[in-house]
Amino acid sequence: MAERRAAAKAAAEPDFLQSNDLACEAVGGKVIFATDEWFAPAANLLKREPPAFSASAFTQCGKWMDGWETRRKRTAGHDWSIVQLGVPGLIYGLDVDTSFFTGNHSPSVSIQAGCLDKPPPFSLEGDRTGMAASDGQLAAVAKLGSEAWPELVCVSELKPGYSDCCHNYFKVNFNHRVTHLRLNMHPDGGIARLRVYGVGQRDWSSVSPHQDVDLVALTNGGVCLGYSDAHFGHPRNMIGPGRAANMADGWETARRLDRPKDLKVDQRGILQVPGWEWAVFVLGHPGLISSVEVDTNHFKGNFPDSCRIEVCSLTAEEEAQCISTRWNSGKWQLLLPPQKLRPHHRHVYSELAPSSAVSHVRLTISPDGGVSRLRLFGRPTAAIAAAAANQERAASKL
Repeated sequence: MAERRAAAKAAAEPDFLQSNDLACEAVGGKVIFATDEWFAPAANLLKREPPAFSASAFTQCGKWMDGWETRRKRTAGHDWSIVQLGVPGLIYGLDVDTSFFTGNHSPSVSIQAGCLDKPPPFSLEGDRTGMAASDGQLAAVAKLGSEAWPELVCVSELKPGYSDCCHNYFKVNFNHRVTHLRLNMHPDGGIARLRVYGVGQRDWSSVSPHQDVDLVALTNGGVCLGYSDAHFGHPRNMIGPGRAANMADGWETARRLDRPKDLKVDQRGILQVPGWEWAVFVLGHPGLISSVEVDTNHFKGNFPDSCRIEVCSLTAEEEAQCISTRWNSGKWQLLLPPQKLRPHHRHVYSELAPSSAVSHVRLTISPDGGVSRLRLFGRPTAAIAAAAANQERAASKL
């Protein structure tokens, strides 16, 4: 029988878990250095999938573990690694997950942050089980001076990897852009996953005034601020890079229980049902949306019947008010009227309702189902202003 997550546990989860994982391998995150990887390689820290366990799995170095596990240290110091974020940005919180490391987890951890002008010229390749950093790797990483990076998390105790305590959450208060992390184990042991929750930061000054960009993309700073249901998949998956790998890499809701016993459609073939599900996003930069993509890739028997998109422009104070009311308030305007959707299909819409520059978007699906990707192509307000200024200068020369 499936286990239902306790409401108390859900309520205790920190708010930063709604943000994007900036370090996941799915968005380009990678481990570029580790002092030791005897039992399990550090690259496992950034896997998209939750940790797994096999009681009978062993390697030539010992027990196979789905995480990063170092040998029992018998020299001075402690083990550490360098993580290169896939999406540089602001970090709101961290989850140091020790799942299945019950007698071999790292007793304590600390985490430091750096912002490098360009990525270091080294990385880790291949299966590194049973390996340790070479003298050359140690010399190369020493040039980063990572031991002096500011701390996001001071030395803190970790709980073992039992299901009721494996997630070690740390809220971060650090208002600077981060490109790399130094993860310190004190002194050694195992960690299953490292999740780095935050929002991406892009240099918008480099965007051409004639270039359309995906304003809601994770890599451009878009982030989910609220949703009605995420039973099978979180809405933030929709703004991830590329096309979805599978259904788990999208937003999927439970089946609504208020569906009519006999379904009816209107003249356009759209189901006439009382309920719907929604997800709200703030754009990475306010802008003017010119086209929309709603991708139901992989959702073949569970795609939504229809969708609509609304937009608005909110101040920080108005956004906070909307979040406090679970988005029951707001000044939404229709951008895309209800559209009949198809299974496993990329829908592109360029005929949109007139709109000025906006900062927030709400995708509503009816009655329920799954969407793998949402793309909102347009030009940021700074680029629009630059284009207008260029046109004015050109006109003044005529």
